[in-house]
Amino acid sequence: MPIPARDVAAILRARLPGLGAKKLHKLLYYCQGHHLAAFDEPLFSEAISAWDMGPVVAELWRDEKYGTARPPGRVDAGGEAELNTIGYVLSRYGALTGHDLEILSHGELPWYTANQGRRPGDSAPITVQSMREYFATAGAPATAEDEPVLDSAAVAGWLAGAAERRGPGRPDDLNELHARLGQSG
Repeated sequence: MPIPARDVAAILRARLPGLGAKKLHKLLYYCQGHHLAAFDEPLFSEAISAWDMGPVVAELWRDEKYGTARPPGRVDAGGEAELNTIGYVLSRYGALTGHDLEILSHGELPWYTANQGRRPGDSAPITVQSMREYFATAGAPATAEDEPVLDSAAVAGWLAGAAERRGPGRPDDLNELHARLGQSG
């Protein structure tokens, strides 16, 4: 049974203090996709939309931006399956920045398909079916060995000399992000 997206957001924020809005919404997208693939049911019932910056749970974003009076999210919500999905997503994507996750999600079929007819500044729904299909196939690791191990030393290694490597005008590279996650492009 789905739990409110605000509860999933509260759990994510409790586990990643200081979590920004952009990264939060991408992690919600990955939580929803992986939960759909694993359990064939949504983690939360709120819709996800393609925005300029990637997938966003628009209802939650608007509630938080405009201070809509809703009960705060509960960190004690969900059962074992829901908490396992959230933990898995944090272990797989938690070390990436909001910008990294934006680039990654822009290269994935659910956002790309929804974005096809969308004009800049508008939104378009990302279907549950497209997320289920993508995360059950291309979005899923092929084997346990393909799972990334994201620890502090690995992240520090990625960041060492990042400014020098980036240089002026070097675009973000989706293939490089896939390689860092241990995925094929």
